[in-house]
Amino acid sequence: MSQNAVKRLYLMQVGSVPEYQIPIVCYLVQTGDGKNILIDSGLPEIIPEGESGFENGQDVIEQLASIGVQPDDIDTVISTHYDGDHAGRHAAFTKAHYVVQRVHHLDAASNPRYADVRPQWDQPMERIRLVDGDTELLPGLELIETSGHVPGHQSVLVRLPKTGAVLLAIDAVSFAEGFTRDKPDDSSDPDAEAIRASTNKLLDLVEREKVGLVIFGHEGKQWEGLKKLPEYYE
Repeated sequence: MSQNAVKRLYLMQVGSVPEYQIPIVCYLVQTGDGKNILIDSGLPEIIPEGESGFENGQDVIEQLASIGVQPDDIDTVISTHYDGDHAGRHAAFTKAHYVVQRVHHLDAASNPRYADVRPQWDQPMERIRLVDGDTELLPGLELIETSGHVPGHQSVLVRLPKTGAVLLAIDAVSFAEGFTRDKPDDSSDPDAEAIRASTNKLLDLVEREKVGLVIFGHEGKQWEGLKKLPEYYE
């Protein structure tokens, strides 16, 4: 196995939408050569007005500290997208490089959807790596472009030495019931076609790569049964 290959995957629930029992989550990947790669960063410390359904829990910084990882130990932050429940603590990781789909970063620059957390994701360009489409970051860690939820959304495929392939669907498939080829399009949703295309792309990936575990972005029942930090998948 390559020395810089993925070794561990930690799951963190950092907040919730209590009314619907929806978890707000992020992930930490560790490699054999000691790199720490954070996938998303959860809700902002102060939740903006109008986002009152969200509730912070134990934040990503506290959870990382409990396993001896400080913000400056994070080498890379994978931004799946810049929604406030995914990019709310990006600015805490001042030594990290950020990896985001180019089309998403360019769209965010003028899109009011991401304005509340702009100070978090709008980092100096020398610290942002823009990628175009599916990208292997390192052995065992692949970004999968899955537009639909937003332009340039990305899911993540993690290949672990014992567990095997794990797909982090993020918001391409937020809930298990949506992971099907048969779901009818919502005619009122202008993004329905793109969402269906990305869902099918991930279904094809799961079949092709024999993915044993698919983790949905906000599936409360599933999250109850998953290992969470300090436990990990390896």
